[in-house]
Amino acid sequence: MTDLKNFHDYNPRLKSFAREHRNNSTKAEIRMWTELLRAKKMRGYAFLRQRPILNYIADFYCKDLKLIIEVDGFTHDDPIQAEKDNVRTRDLNQHGYHIMRFTDYEVMNELPQVRDHIEKWIEEWEQR
Repeated sequence: MTDLKNFHDYNPRLKSFAREHRNNSTKAEIRMWTELLRAKKMRGYAFLRQRPILNYIADFYCKDLKLIIEVDGFTHDDPIQAEKDNVRTRDLNQHGYHIMRFTDYEVMNELPQVRDHIEKWIEEWEQR
């Protein structure tokens, strides 16, 4: 097995699934990407879309910040899915990643607040 640490925990086995996710993005994911994260729009940091990390596919990932941003649809309201999300967050946190979650509603209807929340986190990270 390849040591994933050498590649920022990149999991090449999930590459085809990640590509499929990129090609079938939700409206909220597309909006987050085009208006906030693409082309270093977020304070000059580069983000990747649908990045395979460990055994998961992160919606958005910035390797410089070890920041993963997830955009969750209504299916994440299901208690079983919510528990899977909790396990995923714990696994990723244990490997040094910070996870931010936003709902589709927040991205589609409260984008300035989403931007402010991400920028505030980055500012705090930069001051460490």
